Amino acid sequence: MDRDQTRQLVNVVATVIVIVVNALANILPLNGLNTGEISDSFKVVFVPAGYVFSIWGLIYLFLVGFTIYQALPAQRDNPLLRRIGYLYAVSCLANAIWIFMWHFLVFPLTLVLMLVILGCLIAIYLRLDIGRARVSTAEKWFIHIPFSTYLGWITVATIANVTSLLADLGWGGFGISPSTWAIIMIVIGAAVAILMSATRRDIAYNLVIVWAFVGIAVS
Repeated sequence: MDRDQTRQLVNVVATVIVIVVNALANILPLNGLNTGEISDSFKVVFVPAGYVFSIWGLIYLFLVGFTIYQALPAQRDNPLLRRIGYLYAVSCLANAIWIFMWHFLVFPLTLVLMLVILGCLIAIYLRLDIGRARVSTAEKWFIHIPFSTYLGWITVATIANVTSLLADLGWGGFGISPSTWAIIMIVIGAAVAILMSATRRDIAYNLVIVWAFVGIAVS
């Protein structure tokens, strides 16, 4: 088995692991707690309404599509996939471990792992030059759009993870009200989205940001 075949296999295993762990986390559930129940236990404003988290279904659908596409023999030596390397697999491993840390209430480590996921996705995004590079229709739908969508959601999830950790640590917010902090976070997120729109014109990324922010407003 050559390096490309190894990478293809590792990505398949990584996708299976992250989907199985996330599914079992709520089916069992891990530590007797559902993922959403833990999130709802924090009295923070920067948390989207429950329905917003249904986007994970779309993200996993995209990731399964990516996994199948990258595993095809015809894609073995695709230079785009070679640029991704093992970053995707590392993000999946961090995602799976994050679930365990979240369910067993080890919140400081959840932020560390979330930053690992975010870092991997940013690196993939830059290596693929999403929003600028010209690619085929298949590569757009099975490589670029999945990672644009995933990065968009993890951008919001990272901010939410930070606010949850600060709430767990009892941070007072420097006397600023939770609603004001939520507005500040939304402004920061909006600024990132505007920057992405201006420099990349990445519709998928921005749609996810809008979806999350509408959910926060509803919440």
